[in-house]
Amino acid sequence: MITNVTLSTKERLLLEDAKSHEEICILKYQNYANLACDSQLKAVFRANGQKEEEHLQTINQLLNGTVPSMSGGQSGSAGAQGSTQQQTGQMPQSQQQSINQSSSGSTSFNASDKDLCSDMLMLEKYVSGAYDTTIFEFKNAQVRDVLNHIQKEEQKHGEAIFAYMQSKGMYSTT
Repeated sequence: MITNVTLSTKERLLLEDAKSHEEICILKYQNYANLACDSQLKAVFRANGQKEEEHLQTINQLLNGTVPSMSGGQSGSAGAQGSTQQQTGQMPQSQQQSINQSSSGSTSFNASDKDLCSDMLMLEKYVSGAYDTTIFEFKNAQVRDVLNHIQKEEQKHGEAIFAYMQSKGMYSTT
């Protein structure tokens, strides 16, 4: 962990934007986990929401001039969910298996669940793209690495939503 990183005005403003993006993601994931009809979708939203809270902690650390270490997962993350899957933002294997098993079934789904998924997938695409731009605006390589780590996790969130949607017949790639 490095302390006393001085941020330019532009870097600070970009981090403030990222902070607001993370806050919106947290709020939406919490609300959508409660609104979702399907228990699998609730689990995807809850897992993604927990990672967004870690991202918010990391952004706040950066705003305070501290660059957290990314070697063991998010610095200061709540709980010792020490599995590599949790630290990289991937779905737990049981959740992935559950989604894969349901994909062999029917393609019936709740339309409101599809709307929730579409909204969150669109938001994750936007947030990932915002991080892509932000990364290139930072002069400190270690800060760029932290932001890149968050961006990769945002992509995993989108991947989890996509996998759920595809398994339920909500998203076709053909």
